[in-house]
Amino acid sequence: MSFRGFQKSVVRAPQQLKAKFNIGEHTKDAVFIDSERRFQELETETKRLHDASRKYFDAINGMLSHQIEFSKAMTEIYKPISGRVSDPDSLVVHGNPEGIRACEEYELVVKDLQDTIAPELEMIESRIIRPSNELLDVLKVIRKTAVKRDHKQLDYDRHRATLKKLQDKKEKSAKDEKAVWKAESDLEQSTQEYNYFNDLLKDELPKLFSLERQFIQPLFQSFYYMQLNIFYTLHEKMQQCDIGYFNLNLDILEAFEEKRGDIQEQAEKLTIVRFKTSGRQRPPKYGPKPAAIEAGSQPAGLLTQGPSTSSPPSPTSPNPAASFKYGQHTQAAAAENPPPPYSAAALPAKSPLSPSLGGPGSALAAAAAGKPKPPPPKPKPTRLAGAHAVETVTALYDYSAQAEGDLSFRAGDVIEIVTKTQNENEWWTGKINGRQGQFPGELICDPGIYTISF
Repeated sequence: MSFRGFQKSVVRAPQQLKAKFNIGEHTKDAVFIDSERRFQELETETKRLHDASRKYFDAINGMLSHQIEFSKAMTEIYKPISGRVSDPDSLVVHGNPEGIRACEEYELVVKDLQDTIAPELEMIESRIIRPSNELLDVLKVIRKTAVKRDHKQLDYDRHRATLKKLQDKKEKSAKDEKAVWKAESDLEQSTQEYNYFNDLLKDELPKLFSLERQFIQPLFQSFYYMQLNIFYTLHEKMQQCDIGYFNLNLDILEAFEEKRGDIQEQAEKLTIVRFKTSGRQRPPKYGPKPAAIEAGSQPAGLLTQGPSTSSPPSPTSPNPAASFKYGQHTQAAAAENPPPPYSAAALPAKSPLSPSLGGPGSALAAAAAGKPKPPPPKPKPTRLAGAHAVETVTALYDYSAQAEGDLSFRAGDVIEIVTKTQNENEWWTGKINGRQGQFPGELICDPGIYTISF
């Protein structure tokens, strides 16, 4: 923007704000408003036509280029990987020569197809995208004329408001008369300029709209036939594509299953992917696997069924109920023989040498007697009186938490029992190193090992 244009923008700014907030009088032309709305729609749709044509052109080119890159990637996958450090059979050459040959043939077919449809894509560039660019350039010139017309309207409304303000003034001085003469001159000039651009656009825009229809019809027809040619060429070339590596007589899914074979089953047998693809329960993270997991053919018992007959508790194991009763009996015995309570009778007798109330020490004795007596000391607990019986079990296997709230531990860990049930097949609650959670009582922890700690 030049300095002169900047000055005009500053002068028009107040009137532009008034027009924006609808303050004062403003010139309105209904015919031009309707033409400007149609012109704005023409701008938008022409830009959309240009962008869509460009995207279609890039999509066809991109599709063929991606097909070639896909063939190159498959060729690299089919190449042998022997001789590498990670290959256990480095001396045996593994590869798929038939697959590599099929990828090379497919790449040649796609390149030939790309060369065949290149002229059709060039026609899209020359007959649709380039005319759209030219039309956009024409619309930009018309838009500049419309903007200039809006500026002339602002000048016209501004000079008209100034002249009206001076004319409405009752007492005019010589300076006011000079200002009225200048305002009339500016208004006349702005009126001529505004009418020129306003009439020009009202006369020329309808003609542009008529030419627009004549421009769009052949453009759309060319695009339609070029699309047909491209699709027909793609279809013919792919129909003639005969690569022996593919069996085109079978259905797509049948051919896929035939080529794949039992690869999926072999992959699922690998330990690193077995529990990902088959949906089985994860094994323990460390240590030997439990027998229940290794013998996958044996059905697992329900958690709510009775005690299992296949794994009876060891006869040499101590009875947990008896151990628990022993702890309760110890507490009861300690509670029956509490220490003697504190009483005043146990205090020593008053010494005869103590001063009497009437002696010199009577004031100190009275002060000492006025203090409150200290509370009696707490009775000393006897041995094992406050001991809390803790039931513990020893884990036979490693166990990793399967859900939130489960307790993880290693084989040989001592678990402190918080709550348990009489059924060994249900879940118990235990604690290890301050961590508390649930764990299966039968599969993970031996229900016959109990200890009582104090």
